Amino acid sequence: MSQAIGTWSFILAAAGSGSRMGGAPKQFRILGDRPMWVWSAMVAEELYSRGKIDELIVIVPSGREDSLGPFSFSCPTTVTVGGSTRSESVRRGLAAAHSDFVLIHDAARPFLDADICEALMNATTKPRGAVPLLSSVDSLKRIEGDRIYAVPRAEIRRTQTPQAFYRESIAKVLEASPEGSTDEASLWLEMFGDLACVDGSEKNFKVTTEFDWLVAVSIVNCSKETRVGLGYDVHELIPGRRLILGGVEISSMLGLLGHSDADIICHAVSDALLGAAGEGDIGTLFPASDESYRDADSTALLTDVIGLITKKHWRISWISVVLIAQIPKLGRYMPIIADNLQKLFTSSPSDVKLSVKVKSGESVGSTGRAECMVCHAVATLERFSLKERCV
Repeated sequence: MSQAIGTWSFILAAAGSGSRMGGAPKQFRILGDRPMWVWSAMVAEELYSRGKIDELIVIVPSGREDSLGPFSFSCPTTVTVGGSTRSESVRRGLAAAHSDFVLIHDAARPFLDADICEALMNATTKPRGAVPLLSSVDSLKRIEGDRIYAVPRAEIRRTQTPQAFYRESIAKVLEASPEGSTDEASLWLEMFGDLACVDGSEKNFKVTTEFDWLVAVSIVNCSKETRVGLGYDVHELIPGRRLILGGVEISSMLGLLGHSDADIICHAVSDALLGAAGEGDIGTLFPASDESYRDADSTALLTDVIGLITKKHWRISWISVVLIAQIPKLGRYMPIIADNLQKLFTSSPSDVKLSVKVKSGESVGSTGRAECMVCHAVATLERFSLKERCV
C-alpha cells in the first residue's frame, strides 16, 4: 500500500503539564543531551529527509514559545501555544498546519520509529484514519462495584501515537467534542466508526511515571556513542605576516604563511572535530584553490565546522590543543587564546571544555630552528544514537 496522496504535517503535542511526575513538565526534562520532546522532533526530521512530511508543528505551554532554543531543524518548523486541554492544544496545532494529512504524536513517547509513521501514512485515507495498536501481554480484569470479572485479552489492544488523519476531518471531530479526550482515535471512532491499524512497538512507550523515566534514561544511556578525532597542522614562519593563533593576534616579527590567515590552532581544532565526526578535513571544505578563502578569518571557518558538527547531533565535550613553537614566547597568551576559543562554542548546545598548551621546539628540528610551528589537537564528541539502542 502506498502513502495517501497529499501533503503531511507532523504535529507534536508537547503542551501538557506532566503533573503526574511532578516538577517541570516531563517533555522538557533533559533525556540524554536534549529535552525529551526533541527526540520525537528528530523523527519528524528523518521523515522530512525521506520526503514524507512537509512541516513540523510543535505545541508548547504558554511561556515556552522559545523552546526551539539551540535546536534547529531542516524541516520547516512552527511553534504554537497549546490550550488548557489536550483537545484544545491539538486543535491549535491543526490550525497552524497547512498539509492535507496529519500525524499527531505525544512528546512523552521519545522512542518512536519513523517506519511506524510511514506504515500509518500508508494506511490512511481521507475517510479512514490509522492508529498503532499493541496486544496486551497481561491478563485483564474489569471491576464493577465489589465484583471482579475476567476480560479476554485477545479482544483488547493498547493504543499508541502517532495517530494519522485527514486534517479537515479530525479538526471537525475535535470541534464537535470541545471537552475532548486523551486520544483522538476514540473521538474519531465515535463520529466515523472506522479506523485502520498498524502494529505498534513496545519501544514506543509513554513516559508517565518516574519508573518510566528511569527506563527511558537507561535506554538512552546505553546508546551513547563517543568518538575521538585527531587534528594536525604545520605552517612555515616568515617575516611580513601577521601571527594569528586561536583568533588572537600576537606581536611577532614572524607570522605563519598560508592561503587563509594561517591560524594553525583553529585549523588543527577544525580537523580534530571533522575527523571525529567522519566529515573529511578543512582542505576539502575550504580548499586553498578557492580565492574566496584567501586571508580568511579561521575563527569563522571553525565556527562553520562547529555548526556542521552540531547539525549532525554531535555534542562537543572536550578539546585539547598542543602548539609547538620556538618563538615567540607564547606562554602568557595561552589563557587569552583559550578564552577566545571558548567563545566560538557558545552557539553549540555543548558544555565544551578546553585545554590549550604550548611546548618549545627545544632547538630541535625545523620547529626548533623557528622555521615553522606545529599544532596537534584532539576532540571528543558524543551523541545518543537510538539506531543502535539496547531495547
